[in-house]
Amino acid sequence: GKRKRSSTSVLYDSDESEDSDILVRKVFAKRHCIMDEDESSEEQQPDKTCPTENVSTTRKQNVLAKLKELAKQRATRRSCSSEDCEDSNGEAEIEEEPLCHLSLTPTEVSETDSDSMKDFIVEEDDDDNPEHVKSENQPQQKELNTSNSELLAYYVPHLSRCDHYVHFKRIVRAFLINAIDDTFLSSLYDGTRQKKYAQDMLLSLHYLDDRFIQPRLENLISRSRWKDRYKERVDCYPDVRIILKNPKNISCQACELNRYCKFNVLLSGKLYNSRTLEADDFMSDDKQVLKVGVVCANRTRVYHNLKHFKYKLYVDCSSITELDGVEDEPVKDTVERLFSQLEDSGWIQKRYNDLEGYMNDADSFQEEK
Repeated sequence: GKRKRSSTSVLYDSDESEDSDILVRKVFAKRHCIMDEDESSEEQQPDKTCPTENVSTTRKQNVLAKLKELAKQRATRRSCSSEDCEDSNGEAEIEEEPLCHLSLTPTEVSETDSDSMKDFIVEEDDDDNPEHVKSENQPQQKELNTSNSELLAYYVPHLSRCDHYVHFKRIVRAFLINAIDDTFLSSLYDGTRQKKYAQDMLLSLHYLDDRFIQPRLENLISRSRWKDRYKERVDCYPDVRIILKNPKNISCQACELNRYCKFNVLLSGKLYNSRTLEADDFMSDDKQVLKVGVVCANRTRVYHNLKHFKYKLYVDCSSITELDGVEDEPVKDTVERLFSQLEDSGWIQKRYNDLEGYMNDADSFQEEK
């Protein structure tokens, strides 16, 4: 059976004599008690649980107070429009955020507290539904792309997005106008014409030079061993003929390296202005014959086709206007009529395909071995 023992107090006398005047100190000896379960549960349980409940209750109250304070700070940050207010609230949110991870039972959170915690609850249903996320992000993404393209077209007009064939048709129309009125291109570049159609033509001309032709020409030159003198000659003469001859082991006149040179490069034509495309009659019959190797000959053909494409296109447009027999017609009507004829016959598309072929040749040209 279970025995019940009560704790006994032992009185120790510092002096064993009963008549001593020295004060007696009582010392209670601590002994373990074996008690019944009912009595132990009734007597010892309050002593053990009360401190724990008090600590947990205090801790939860502190957490609720912190959450309320954080909710107020978040509401204040939403209404605050200054950057300083946003920074201070952001720091407070970072400091207090770990407290939100403590678990609270529904009975311990009041209705006002649950309302304040709605700002900190993330619903997983929207994250798990990709269609919902996509539908919310698409309008914002579309607006962002639209604004970026508008800003790009405004601040960097040469890089505005437009179909390449649209640019090419604008250039053909501008060349037809200049073939009739030889001051049109010069007035475009000096800023005299400010109408929208003229600005669009100027934009397309810049696009042809800066995006289509010039980067590829620079790439061809940077990967070659051409001398500057040979490059200047190819740039100045709009006509070229590459003729196969008997090979000779001599110095190539393009790169000045010893090669089996079996090609003659015949350069001719009038010097012209790269913007207004006005030809110069000075030494119009001048010609240059240069002996080059096979690699330099191929590079010359690719480089020359792309370099003088715009001038050749303008010469063709001028020839078309000269062959037109209609007189006493407004320039606008003449240009529209000729442009429609060229577009219907497929002439514009053919010349655009030639340009694409020249660009592809420049892009696929291999480096010299």
